[in-house]
Amino acid sequence: MDLLHNTVQPYDWGSRTLLPDLMGVPPTGAPQAELWMGAHPAAPSRVSRGGVLAPLDRVVAAHPEGELGAVTVRRFGPRLPFLLKLLAAEAPLSVQVHPDLAQAQAGFAREDALGIPLDAPHRNYRDDQHKPEMIVALTPFRGLCGFRGAADTARLLDSLAVPALRPYAETLRGAPEPLALAEVFRAFLRPPAGLLDAVARALAVAAAGPDEARLAAYDAVARAHPGDAGLLSALMLRHVELSPGEALFLGAGVPHAYLSGLGVEIMASSDNVLRCGLTSKHVDAEELARVVRFGAPPTRVLTPREEGGEEVYPAPVDDFRLSRYLLRAGEPRRRVTVDAPQILLCTAGTVTVSSGFSASPSASEERLAIGPGQAVYVPAGAETGLAGAGTAFRATTGTAERSG
Repeated sequence: MDLLHNTVQPYDWGSRTLLPDLMGVPPTGAPQAELWMGAHPAAPSRVSRGGVLAPLDRVVAAHPEGELGAVTVRRFGPRLPFLLKLLAAEAPLSVQVHPDLAQAQAGFAREDALGIPLDAPHRNYRDDQHKPEMIVALTPFRGLCGFRGAADTARLLDSLAVPALRPYAETLRGAPEPLALAEVFRAFLRPPAGLLDAVARALAVAAAGPDEARLAAYDAVARAHPGDAGLLSALMLRHVELSPGEALFLGAGVPHAYLSGLGVEIMASSDNVLRCGLTSKHVDAEELARVVRFGAPPTRVLTPREEGGEEVYPAPVDDFRLSRYLLRAGEPRRRVTVDAPQILLCTAGTVTVSSGFSASPSASEERLAIGPGQAVYVPAGAETGLAGAGTAFRATTGTAERSG
């Protein structure tokens, strides 16, 4: 097992305090948006090999079956299929959507055939993988997730009293819901002149009045991204608030944006993000129309299910599996050995990871004590124990089975 040395991503929407507060270190004064844990080539974690810190993606590439296990390599190839993060948002992220696996494969092949460079700003598909993801709140966490019902969005637009919004509200009331959502969403990607300013002014007024609780989140979006057409897309999405320990799973085709808070995020290791707005990056309206799923199913806030002392957050994919251990001092160690790679992350207290498992620790075992924000990488099949007084999140694959 290896203590991970991780990279903090300083995206401008990141919080200046949430990650330092969790980790017990002084703030730098700069945004600290995401702490990446995994083998993503853009910012791989580093592990000690022969006294030298080596990128985890190279370690995996050198011995894929030894690091990942045969089952993982057969299913996902010689790569770590998930990326774990601590995400700390202070301002709204872009409204975005992810393709399903078939769309990703077709889109990647199509753009390759057109000769579009992988790093081209207008390229939509950086790889041929899907990108399902899950966020678990560590603090109160707010986001926008999935379409609100067409009739509810029509009522919200009416409440803003902006004359130019009336045709869109009428469309939402008059057509079958999927068709109505699709038509208005596409139109909102290219709004007529003056509409964004009028909506932003109306939101500022409404958010200061009786509708404050309902519209404050959208007013915050307008203030954070003045003049961005993504504000109109955001108005079509449900505002969701998570309490610590609650989670959201975000599958293919579901538009979403995180607004504020600290959470543990896990995702399939992919860069395929199509943006709908609240960004200076490329927005491809035609491809969005193909990828977005126009419907308004209920947004499910998830809580973990208990499985023998492990709290598992259910996800309908096998690229990743995320669970939580609430550890108490003096309790027996938990055996967490599986036939797949795993990352163990501490988010509270102190957690001790041991390389071996028996009724009581032995002097020959390697033990690592980690605090909030620290994580350990464990290769497939390595005998591993977990103890302490704190909270540990465990990331592995959905194909993992307990060894022995």
